[in-house]
Amino acid sequence: MSKKILVLTGSPRQLGNSALLADAFIQGVKAAGHSAQVFETAFHPVLPCKACDKCWTDDKPCIFEDDFSDKLAPLLEEADVLVFCTPLYWFNMSAQLKAAVDKLYSYMKPNAKRKLKIKECVLLCAAEGTEQDGDFDGLKATYKSIAGYLKWTDRGMVLAGKTWDPGEIINTGKLKEALELGKTI
Repeated sequence: MSKKILVLTGSPRQLGNSALLADAFIQGVKAAGHSAQVFETAFHPVLPCKACDKCWTDDKPCIFEDDFSDKLAPLLEEADVLVFCTPLYWFNMSAQLKAAVDKLYSYMKPNAKRKLKIKECVLLCAAEGTEQDGDFDGLKATYKSIAGYLKWTDRGMVLAGKTWDPGEIINTGKLKEALELGKTI
C-alpha cells in the first residue's frame, strides 16, 4: 500500500547537508512506490506556539496568521509518515523546525476538528559534531519522546556527523544510508 510521506526540513541552507539527506531519503521512498512532499520550515513563516489555547477557534489548527494552518496543516493531515530533517543546533533541531513541531499540539486537543493519521516517523540530521561525542543525544531524546507521546512508530534515524560545510556529507556513506532507509518505509 502506497504511503504519503511528509518531510519537514529545518535548514536555512537549501543545498546543505540535511537537504541532501532529505533528497536521498525521498529517492528511496519513491523507489519503494510511495509519494513524498517536502515542507521547508526555514522558508515558510511558522510562528512559535503562544500557548493561547485558542486552537481550532476559527476552524483552523492555529488562530495566528502564518504558514502553519494554511500550508503545513493540510500536508500534515494527508501524511502517513512524518520525517524530521534538520541540522543539529545546540544539540537539538533547528528553531524553524521546532516552531512547526510545537504547533502539532493543536491536533492533540480534544476539540481538534481533524486528527492526524500519521503513525510512523523518521529522523534525519546532519551536524558538525559526532554521535560518539554525544552531540546527537538531545535530539534523539526529543525525537523519541515525540514519537512515544504521539504513539508513532520510529522507522529509523540517519545521523550524519562531521558534516559542517555544504556537500561534506557526500563522502560519508550517510546518503546511501538515507536512501536505503527510505526504501524500507
